[in-house]
Order: sequence, then structure tokens, then C-alpha cells
Amino acid sequence: MIKNDQVKFFWEHGYLRIPQVFTREETDELTSELDWLIDQWANITPGWSGPWRRKYMDAETEKKSKLIAMHDLSFYSEAWMKAVTNPRLCDSMAALLGPRVELHHSTMHVKPPETGHPFPMHQDWAFYKHRDGRYVDLLVHLDDTCHENGEIRFLDGSHKGGALEHITRNPDGTTCTPHLPTDQYKLDDSVAVPAKRGDVVCFSLHAIHGSYINQTDKNRRLVRFGYRHPENVQFEGQSLGRPGLMVRGSRRRGIKQELFSNTGPK
Repeated sequence: MIKNDQVKFFWEHGYLRIPQVFTREETDELTSELDWLIDQWANITPGWSGPWRRKYMDAETEKKSKLIAMHDLSFYSEAWMKAVTNPRLCDSMAALLGPRVELHHSTMHVKPPETGHPFPMHQDWAFYKHRDGRYVDLLVHLDDTCHENGEIRFLDGSHKGGALEHITRNPDGTTCTPHLPTDQYKLDDSVAVPAKRGDVVCFSLHAIHGSYINQTDKNRRLVRFGYRHPENVQFEGQSLGRPGLMVRGSRRRGIKQELFSNTGPK
């Protein structure tokens, strides 16, 4: 799916748009299944918390702003199981990560109409901390994106700075969703990466990114997948300690490494 110059661009800039990874028919099916998941399973919440909200939204919008989300779509839908193992997509991940690639997670990110949740500048590393940068996140686009519905935006080359400490406390000391200081990391300084439905935008675990609010009268539907080198150890956050599907290559056995448990929590 991707060529050497695209791989070079990714590691130089920290992000890459890959056009038409999914066919029109595949995208139609994924869209239908996503709408069903939204209706049957997903959570509708106020979204991320923190003082950043008052910087990105006026008081009235902040009260109304919502986010539709859920994790691990392939646990609920055959179509999304096929999506995370899509050969064209997994070949692209192997081009970026090498011949051994492990699926880490999938997460729905849907911005509802008119007041759909913006995202402050952040690194995904803050949500699932890994030892090194051999991790690629991507966004599967089920809708065309633009400024009006909140396309993904990146600070060009920011992944080269590695992992950054994030704000995780409100001024009163209570916990909030990790984000970077709004006075130092600004959406206005970022590069917009609009995409078409069926496209994928992939980015480094350390790439600083965010997005504006959805101002349109329709949902902005994206789903994030995370892929990693199987030896990139996670030490905190989402899906910690859980093995993922090997979508390319084989998992090498470490010294005295035990088999994964086939029993659930007691």
C-alpha cells in the first residue's frame, strides 16, 4: 500500500495520509456497522475533562459538547474484525513497523453534530504508555473531514521530541483527561490533514495532535486503530497487559516467558 517515500515522510513528519485503504463497498459496510454500534453499544458522554475545555469552547457550547465512543469494535462486529486485519492496512503497518505487527486496540471517536467534542493537543502515548516509539496509531475515515467537522491536525515533526508529561489534574487537584498545556501547544500552529472516507491517516504514538469542534449538522465518524511492534513493552494505560492479535509475522518467545493465560479474571 505504501512506498519508501511515504515511509520516509511518516518518520520525518510523524504522520501520513494513505488514500483509499478501504474500498467504497468496505467503507459502506463499516459505516453501517458503526451506526449500529452507536445505536446499540456506544457511550455518549461529555467527553474529555480538564481546564482546556474553557480554552476551546464558550460556556454554552461546553455544556452541550458530547463525544460518542467505545473500545474494541471487533469484539462486537465481524465487519470491524475484518477491518483491523485488512491486508492492505496491515501491509502498510508492516512497512512502517517491520515484519512483525501486533494489534493493540480499536476505539470509536465520533463527534456529534454542531457541538461535537474538540480534542486538545496531546500525544496518544499519555493514554497507553509504551517503552519506545514502535507504535502507529491510525484513523479510519468513514466521513470526509475538513475544518468545519474537525479534521485531525498535527504539530509537524513533534514526534521527534519523544514522550512528554501531560496535565492530568484540574486546578482543584481532581484528575482530568491527559492533555498538553494550551498556552504552549496550540491548534493554530498545527497542520490540518483532511481526508476522504475510506482513507486512513496514521501517526506516531508521540505525534502531538488535536482537532476543532464539529460545527456541521452531521456526525464526524472516525475509528482509531493502534498497532505496535510486539516487543514494544507497555507499562501503563488502556489495554495494559492484554495480548493483541498478530496481524503480521510471529511473536517471538522471551526468556522464560509463559504462555498467555486462557482464564479470565476471578
